[in-house]
Amino acid sequence: MIVLDITVVTIALPSAQADLHIAPADKQWVMTAYTLAFGGLLLLGGKIVDFVGRKNTLIIGLIGFAGASALGGASVTGGMLFGARAVQGTFGALLAPAALSLLTTTFTDPNERAKAFGVFGAIAGAGSAIGLILGGVITNYLTWRWTMYVNVIIAIIAVVGAVALVVDRAPRHAVRVDYLGTVLGCGGLLALVYGFTKAASDGWTNSTTLTLFAVAIVALALFAVVENHVSAPLLPPHIVAERNRGGSFALMALAALSMFGVFLFLTYYLQGIKGYSALRTGFAFLPMSATLIFVSVGIAARLLTKLPPRMLLVPGMLIAACGMAWMTRISVGGSYAAEVLPAEILLGIGFGLTFMPVFATATSGVAPQDAGVTSATLNTSQQVGGSIGTALLNTIAVSASASYIVSHRLPPAAVAQNPATEKTLSYQALLGEAQAQVHGYVLATWAAVGFLVLAAIVGGVLINAGPMSEENIQAGMGGGG
Repeated sequence: MIVLDITVVTIALPSAQADLHIAPADKQWVMTAYTLAFGGLLLLGGKIVDFVGRKNTLIIGLIGFAGASALGGASVTGGMLFGARAVQGTFGALLAPAALSLLTTTFTDPNERAKAFGVFGAIAGAGSAIGLILGGVITNYLTWRWTMYVNVIIAIIAVVGAVALVVDRAPRHAVRVDYLGTVLGCGGLLALVYGFTKAASDGWTNSTTLTLFAVAIVALALFAVVENHVSAPLLPPHIVAERNRGGSFALMALAALSMFGVFLFLTYYLQGIKGYSALRTGFAFLPMSATLIFVSVGIAARLLTKLPPRMLLVPGMLIAACGMAWMTRISVGGSYAAEVLPAEILLGIGFGLTFMPVFATATSGVAPQDAGVTSATLNTSQQVGGSIGTALLNTIAVSASASYIVSHRLPPAAVAQNPATEKTLSYQALLGEAQAQVHGYVLATWAAVGFLVLAAIVGGVLINAGPMSEENIQAGMGGGG
């Protein structure tokens, strides 16, 4: 529900914009309000989880998320929808660390833990693509409002299941509030996520963008200093300093950077260049989602108890890099079966081998009182990585497209009086514009390839944990560090 809600409204956004008379300049807030609250408040949400309890926070988060979704679906103005999305993100910042920390503290048997994290990794990795599919189906057969209402149905089922089945085995601990760290950490993350959002829409040299980045750098630098000198830090430094967890956080950020950015380009390519409908575009992502789920649950979960995590992570990132490289073959006149489908299969295999071991490695050997904030840090890595990827790769694509247009000197559409000549020139201009866009997508995708290779290097160098066993689950990941 958390992950798909980032993308489920993407395809429905034009319908919502028309229905609520949202100005073109304001439509980004449907996405931004959610990601800002979610990414900025995750660390605080993780600390609340450790204080209130994992099961209690899960139920509170589900009820709040459902209420915000119902409010969003009933929106009569753009401002009402933006506010509902912000509240969704706020409760999502409670839900994400609550769910992951419950897995961390519940499943201690290595085989059961591997299965649980296999399912969790599959859902986390495929959630964005599933959101696109669901958004296409809902938009095509119902209305955009059901992209909000569907969360109410999911939440009701989850609350009933949580009350009846979930047992929070880890005891709650008294938590002292790190007020200064909370302000600096959450404020810095808010500024950072919003800065990358502004960079994607207004450019990297925009004064607001630069100001937000400056605030983020100063706030997060002070946060790092404060956390090393307070007795009850919001983010205990040892959580990030431990090489396996720190490596997992870095790898997750790099993987999300590549994955989220390319999802955006592939959506633009299929709808804008190939002319796919919203529904067809959603289903075009199905092979990758299905492959990711199968590999995560059926292969990675079985191998993690036998192999060190980096024996899965490094090949996974390299296979994903190969899939991303295949994606650079897209063209204006190319076919989905030859240029996109093989790339999706490779990406599904690569991310399926990666996400499950990352989640398991980052949360193994964590003290119960740190489970929530550790889970929140991993989710923050994914969220910030996705925000950076969307902004950075979009900037590369736009710049490359503009340079292509200039270098190829596309003819204006109406320079001739002869109707036949004008029609030819118009066609050439449209074709050239499409080629320029694809050229931008291709160069940005090559950048994503580089980040995936870097992720493989990070995983190989930093993550040295041993195979999942009961000993390293309880006492810390094996292999040193």
